[in-house]
Amino acid sequence: MGEVEEVTLSPKTPAKSPFGSRFMVTPLASPRMKKAVASMRGYLEEVGHLTKLDPQDAWLPITESRNGNAFYSAFHTLSSGIGIPSLLLPLSFTALGLAWGIICLSLAFIWQLYTLWLLIQLHESESGTRYSRYLRLSMAAFGEKLGKFLALFPIMYLSGGTCVTLIMIGGGTMKIFYEIVCGGTGVVNPLSTIEWYLVFTASAILVAQLPNLNSIAGISLIGALTAVSYCTLIWVVSISKHRALPAVSYQPPEPKPNAAAATVFSVLNALGIITFAFRGHNLVLEIQGTMPSSTKNPSRLPMWNGVKFAYLIIALCLFPLAIAGYWAYGNSIPSNGGDAKCFVQIPQS
Repeated sequence: MGEVEEVTLSPKTPAKSPFGSRFMVTPLASPRMKKAVASMRGYLEEVGHLTKLDPQDAWLPITESRNGNAFYSAFHTLSSGIGIPSLLLPLSFTALGLAWGIICLSLAFIWQLYTLWLLIQLHESESGTRYSRYLRLSMAAFGEKLGKFLALFPIMYLSGGTCVTLIMIGGGTMKIFYEIVCGGTGVVNPLSTIEWYLVFTASAILVAQLPNLNSIAGISLIGALTAVSYCTLIWVVSISKHRALPAVSYQPPEPKPNAAAATVFSVLNALGIITFAFRGHNLVLEIQGTMPSSTKNPSRLPMWNGVKFAYLIIALCLFPLAIAGYWAYGNSIPSNGGDAKCFVQIPQS
């Protein structure tokens, strides 16, 4: 018998297409084109991220401009974070004492920063949707019906109360400023307090005609500088000038017949003063809404940087104001004027 030879079948090599080598050398497959395609894809993703806005943001002018930055955030936050209620902080120390006053003020400051951080994080969801209004954020968090129920009424009465308070404080301040500068001379019929309220309201209406929030960054800067100036001026002069006051006492007031109830109400009033001294939550979403945002550079980064700088300045104003005011006046601080009433008792010499 003859030998049988084993035949090994090698796998058939597929034939190369004559177009393969040509296609690989075309511009579509070049590294530059691949890089351009990747850049275009990232750009389209960022554009899609930027355009996921609340429908009302397209026509509400306050967040129309998207060119804000950390400096604008600092100006707006600082201007809205310091107000006249901070002058009452030494009055809260008369009920709480120095140690408990500092503790309560520190806890309120930490809570303020934490809640601001939460709002900054909640402003922009993972999908890129931005919420520049409390009502929209509440509806996204709790549903449309429950969100409206929980947010609409507090927004209405807090906004109304804030407007009334600002008109009263602003109009009264304009009247005092006019009397100091002009001295009331040469005016036959000076404006009454109600008329000064109308002057302040008209001025606010004129400022409101500016197109968006970023266009009043200069006004916010002026407001921030003046707030820091008067807070610093008051606590510096309080500890450097001699007061025409009786001996300063840090002892608690003498107990009354209903001492327990009076003490409780006094402590609650002091905590309310400390809480009312911190402001700014009502504007943080709208301030952040004026900033550009992308997947690589979300708006929360410049917003948080501006808030941190602003609250560093706020802490340097409020804590010395409260501590120095209490140290300088003790229990002599009047309950209806705070540090400002004691401040005007500087001798004119």
